[in-house]
Amino acid sequence: MTPATKALDLAGIAYDVVSYPHDPSADSYGGEAADALGLDQALVFKTLVANVDSRSLVVAVVPVGYRLDLKALARSSGAKKATMANPSDAERSSGYVVGGISPLGQRKQLPTVIDESCNEIDKIYVSAGKRGVEIAIAPVDLIEALSATVARIRA
Repeated sequence: MTPATKALDLAGIAYDVVSYPHDPSADSYGGEAADALGLDQALVFKTLVANVDSRSLVVAVVPVGYRLDLKALARSSGAKKATMANPSDAERSSGYVVGGISPLGQRKQLPTVIDESCNEIDKIYVSAGKRGVEIAIAPVDLIEALSATVARIRA
């Protein structure tokens, strides 16, 4: 059980937990998850933390096969500019370690933007808050749990 699964349990939202043996030498945590679970990369989403207008943090959730479009993230957040957050700032804010940052159950819930491609699938996979553990959840439920904005933020 992680803070992410606890948050979903408290909200009464259905989900499944799937795990795989994490390889510490993996180049891409999200790519590793997709490969280990035998999933298309369009179904597995990575959680990234960015700075908007150099003053606040925002969470971006995008398919692992894509990069984050920082300009699109800034626009969807009502900001002029977005840059990737320092990993230590992302860990401190979320309470998770890089490679295991979940959009759910963070220490302080940040504004969240999920890529619109989530609307094209029935179930997406996001980190459960620990490397090697993913949550399978309906996109509509993830959006509701996070009060997230949905926009095209993949590059």
